[in-house]
Amino acid sequence: MPIYEYRCPSCGFQKEHLQKMSDAPLSSCPSCGTAGYTKLLSAAGFQLKGSGWYATDFKGGAAPSTPAPAAAPPCAGGSGACACH
Repeated sequence: MPIYEYRCPSCGFQKEHLQKMSDAPLSSCPSCGTAGYTKLLSAAGFQLKGSGWYATDFKGGAAPSTPAPAAAPPCAGGSGACACH
């Protein structure tokens, strides 16, 4: 069953309610009793559990390091302005 978050515009009371999708939305505030208790739009939250790809491939840790590129060899002609590279 989904969890819906509601807020009262009169008193500011806010609470999460576990409801079936087929249940009618709540309309009266449990704190002050006024009508207008409205459902809020909030991001869905979920947590993956177990040892699937999400735990082994993307969970924590730093990205694998790559070796630094090698420095260019010095110029064979002795001057730093040659075009031999």
